[in-house]
Amino acid sequence: MFRHSVRRFATTAARRAVSPTVVHEPNAYTLAVSKAQGVAKGLTGAIGNTPLIRLNKLSSETGCNVLGKAEFMNPGGSVKDRAALYVVKDAEERGLLKPGGTVIEGTAGNTGIGLAHVCRSRGYKLVIYMPNTQSQGKIDLLRLLGAEVYPVPAVAFDNPQNYNHQAKRHAEKLQQETGNAVWTNQFDNTANRRAHIETTGPEIWAQTEGKVDAFTCATGTAGTLAGITRYLKEASDGRVKSFLADPPGSVLHSYIQSGGKLAERSGGSITEGIGQGRITDNLAPDVGLLDGSLHISDEKSIEMVYRCLDEEGIYLGASSALNVVAAKEVAELMGPGHTVVTILCDGAYRYADRLFSRKWLESKNLLSAIPEHLQKYIVLA
Repeated sequence: MFRHSVRRFATTAARRAVSPTVVHEPNAYTLAVSKAQGVAKGLTGAIGNTPLIRLNKLSSETGCNVLGKAEFMNPGGSVKDRAALYVVKDAEERGLLKPGGTVIEGTAGNTGIGLAHVCRSRGYKLVIYMPNTQSQGKIDLLRLLGAEVYPVPAVAFDNPQNYNHQAKRHAEKLQQETGNAVWTNQFDNTANRRAHIETTGPEIWAQTEGKVDAFTCATGTAGTLAGITRYLKEASDGRVKSFLADPPGSVLHSYIQSGGKLAERSGGSITEGIGQGRITDNLAPDVGLLDGSLHISDEKSIEMVYRCLDEEGIYLGASSALNVVAAKEVAELMGPGHTVVTILCDGAYRYADRLFSRKWLESKNLLSAIPEHLQKYIVLA
C-alpha cells in the first residue's frame, strides 16, 4: 500500500514536471521601447530619452494633461546630465579638450554631478567650484565620483569671488600650465541650450505626438527653458506657449513682467540650482519667445514636494516641485483640455536631510505650509 502511494505520487510529479508551461505574450509596448533604445554605447549613450509621466491627481484637478519629463531617470540623476554631455562634446569638437585633460566648472551641484559622470566615462579630470550653500550630499557625491571640489562663499555674480569667476581663473591658469584644460562655462556656453534643442525638445514633441500646448520650467543657466522653448515654438509654428517659473530671490519674473527691466537681486529660496540675477547667453536668444512668467513661493514648492510623494508616489526635489506648481498654474490659466509639460529635474534623494526634517522646516518657517495630513512624511528630527 505504502509503495503503491509512493509510486502514484512519483508518477503525478513526473506528469506535472513535463506539463507544458503557459507562455505569456510579451508586452508590446515594452518590446517597442526596448527595440528603440537598443544598446547604449557607454554611460553617455544612456543620457536622455526619459519617460513623460502623467501626473494623475493634478490632471484630474485641472482638467488638463499635466505631464512631467522624468529627468531624474538620467544616469547622473538629473536633467543636467544633458548639458554636461554637450558642453564636454563641444570642447572636444573645438579641440579645446584632449585625452587626459581637465574640465573646470562653476556649479550649484547637479551640473557638477553630471560632469563627474561624463568625465569619468571619457577619461577626464574634473574640478568643481560651488557655493558653500549647497547640500553636503551633493559635495560628498562629487568627491566620491573623483572630482576636486572647492566650496566657496556664495556671492553675487558681479563679485570677482563668485564661484563662476573662480572656476574661470583656475581653468586659465591650468591651461597655461598644461595646454589641456577647459572652463565649460555652463551659464553662457550655448552648447547647454543646444542639448535641449537637439534632444529634450524633440523628445517632448514626439512623446505627445505634437499635442503639447504649453511648457513651463524654472531656470538657472536657462539652457533647458531656452532650448525646449525654441524647439517647441519652431515645431508648432508658434502655437505652443512657454512660461518661465521663478523662485524667490530671482529677478527673471520681474524682468518678464516689466518688459525687460532687471531689478536688484535680493532674498533667497530653498530651491537649489535655479533662479538668476541676469540674462545668460543661453537665455538671451530666446527670452523674447516667452509668453509669460510665474512667481512660485517656497511655501507652494514645499507643499508640492509632499503632495507629489503622497498623491503620485514621486519623490521630487524642491526645484522639481516648483516646476510642478508652475505646470498646475499654467493648466489652470489655459483651461481644461490642454496638455502642459514641465521638467522633473531631479529627485529628493540629495535633499532629504532638509526637506523631510522638522527642525529644518521650522527654521525656514515652512512647517505650516505642509497640510496636516501630509506631515506624516516628516520623518527626520
